Amino acid sequence: MPAFPFTAIVAQEEMKRALLIAAVDPSVGGVLVFGDRGTGKSTAVRALAALLPKIRAVAGCPYSCSPDSPAEACPHCARGRGKSHQIPVPVVDLPLGATEDRVVGALDLERALTKGEKAFEPGLLARANRGFLYIDEANLLEDHLVDLLLDVAASGVNTVEREGLSLRHPARFVLVGSGNPEEGELRPQLLDRFGLACEVTTPTDIATRIEVVRRRDAYERDGEAFCAAQGKVEKALQKTVLAARERLGSVSVPDAVLENAARLCLALGTDGLRGELTLMRTARALAALEGADVVSVVHLRQMAPSALRHRLRRNPLDESGSTARVARAVEEVLGAG
Repeated sequence: MPAFPFTAIVAQEEMKRALLIAAVDPSVGGVLVFGDRGTGKSTAVRALAALLPKIRAVAGCPYSCSPDSPAEACPHCARGRGKSHQIPVPVVDLPLGATEDRVVGALDLERALTKGEKAFEPGLLARANRGFLYIDEANLLEDHLVDLLLDVAASGVNTVEREGLSLRHPARFVLVGSGNPEEGELRPQLLDRFGLACEVTTPTDIATRIEVVRRRDAYERDGEAFCAAQGKVEKALQKTVLAARERLGSVSVPDAVLENAARLCLALGTDGLRGELTLMRTARALAALEGADVVSVVHLRQMAPSALRHRLRRNPLDESGSTARVARAVEEVLGAG
């Protein structure tokens, strides 16, 4: 059955916008979605990947390398490139119980035992290259896997030094995590690596709940027909995303907007400059999605909660949540929207 259409997801506008921005500009650093179970988090990730056009990859390459990428970036392609073909954008699940070998790759035991060859068996990071790596319940991920992801997410390269193997391969992916905050907090080091953090809640109005149930039931009864009915809208959104990717490099960010971003981060007391960088990048991607040539304060105001809510220091004297603190700072620094 085809993936549930992205355009058929009801409500959850902040989450959908964040995922679209990550698709337009992967350098924003991924998306973290925290909230109730059954609110469409994993459905949205798979729907976004299905929405995107297929990518060209070297046939037979376990890392899905682009035919235009440098040959030395991949051990397979360095030996010579064959034909290329089109593949869907990869979406790889990283299960909580995954071993380190399964994530980073390891010695291919079958070839080692049967042929006496020392060969590498790629792991989940290899499969996720040029796609999405999805971690459900990211707050419950084991610490040693968190450390691995931090290294690879920062460099875009997976380095394997084990069992007599020594190699590097590309591992550039959009990291998407989800979880329920009631089940534990995310490690600060990993939390900071996510460019955007969204909050999703269970709809409380009857009309929205009914529409969610109606659409899901129609999809499960006849997925092909349901997706076909959404085909025109999906194609239109796909064109919008592709146009935004092409426009992104020409969207300008005025100094006044950068100054506002810096003032906002200072008012919130965010550590380092990653807050300003992410806010600028996401506002620029939003402007590209909307067809604008210049980033405005409106774009900053829209992206501030997602870009900054997870970068705030704890304030024991302020009992309001991070979203409320960002909203208050936005109104003080940028004015009421």
